[in-house]
Amino acid sequence: MIELDAEQQQARDWFERLRDRICASFESIEREAASEAKFDYLEWFRDDDASGNSGGGVRGVMKGKVFEKVGVNVSTVGGAFAPEFAPSIHGAGENPNFFATGISLVAHMSNPHVPAVHMNCRFLVTTKRWFGGGADLNPALPKNEDTADFHAAMERACAASPTGDYPRFKQWAEDYFWLPHRKVHRGVGGIFYDHMEGDFDANFALTRALGEAFLDSYPMIVRRRMATPFTEAEEQALLEWRGRYAEFNLVYDRGTSFGLKTGGNIDAILMSLPPRATWS
Repeated sequence: MIELDAEQQQARDWFERLRDRICASFESIEREAASEAKFDYLEWFRDDDASGNSGGGVRGVMKGKVFEKVGVNVSTVGGAFAPEFAPSIHGAGENPNFFATGISLVAHMSNPHVPAVHMNCRFLVTTKRWFGGGADLNPALPKNEDTADFHAAMERACAASPTGDYPRFKQWAEDYFWLPHRKVHRGVGGIFYDHMEGDFDANFALTRALGEAFLDSYPMIVRRRMATPFTEAEEQALLEWRGRYAEFNLVYDRGTSFGLKTGGNIDAILMSLPPRATWS
């Protein structure tokens, strides 16, 4: 078992409450579409070992009529990074011990007019203590209205904390969610931030505001588009775009790498992959 201090407990509790609210919101959308789909939850644990690795999490997955596949994961883990991996983690170069708690979400939608989405928030402790997170919209068929509404919500989230910086975080997302080998962005962006240390209360407020902004904006966009008719060609465009998404997550995504290198649950880590994709 991991013993949590007050800040770690606050972060963990909030991530788990956010998970519950998001899953309830998504299940409500399925019911509106005359679907009885619900999240299937799998609790997992890391085996304690000589490095003190312990903890675990809950993987939630739903496959429905609107959400072809959506995963919402929460985890709280601790231990020691492998020596070859520790130098790549903020504050772990000289001391590999760590604590991490967070939530990660990826939704792949049945209708190509409904954008896929990614969101995650995390609190890490090494020799430093920091928050990271972000959310980005990933449409196969971009709509200016959806992009504008999503970015407006992200801008409001940044304004809710003195450490929020929308222009900087927006550019950070554009730089991070980029496929160098194809020279294209993964989607239409959002915000991304990392290594936010120093003022716990301000950075926690930023992270909570991100979660609230996501809940305010994304379900609204889903409801706006989920009944839009689509053609076979538009579905093919969706499947081809998903191939790009899979390439990014398997080659460049730091969260995927972190999970695999710290003994996370493989099903939870790879839930971000789409259920169907094509490469022409």
